[in-house]
Amino acid sequence: MKGVGESGAIGAAALRRGDVTLLINNAGIGRVDASALDPAVIDNAREFFETNFYGIIRASQAFAPVLSANGGGAIVNVLSDVTWFAPPILTAYSATKSAAWSFTNALRLDVRDKGIQVLALHVGFVDTDLTRGLDVKKSDPQQVAACTLDALEKGHEEVLADAQTEALKRSLSTEQPYYLNPPPI
Repeated sequence: MKGVGESGAIGAAALRRGDVTLLINNAGIGRVDASALDPAVIDNAREFFETNFYGIIRASQAFAPVLSANGGGAIVNVLSDVTWFAPPILTAYSATKSAAWSFTNALRLDVRDKGIQVLALHVGFVDTDLTRGLDVKKSDPQQVAACTLDALEKGHEEVLADAQTEALKRSLSTEQPYYLNPPPI
């Protein structure tokens, strides 16, 4: 299966864009699952991983040498608060974001000595085409972009772009972490 993250197209883009100093890995697809036991989860996961996980890897592999040749730069991987909390209706999507977070952490360690900053952007629902039609609280994309750029300028390696994401991450080391007993979505 070929996805948005197809290696040939990304490699060609990296060759044409030799002046890149900032790569934002923001490609993402997702759909709602009926539950964690929904038979469609397997096919959904295969499709979502192609873009949400392998796409980040392919783009990073193609552009890291460009960033390094330009004296360094930054890679922003757009992740999610579902990196740490997998609601059953987002089983497949959550798995891809958790995997992307793991890759982001490995990538950060791998390219730091090349002058490349890697920033993990964690955010809940953002008011975009992907979330159109969902009746949930959504962040303003302009505010998310502004806090991301601010975090880059400050040299941060992670940004939590909304209050819900901050609360969720804070809860991870408590006796009652959010992911074990969340409120309904």
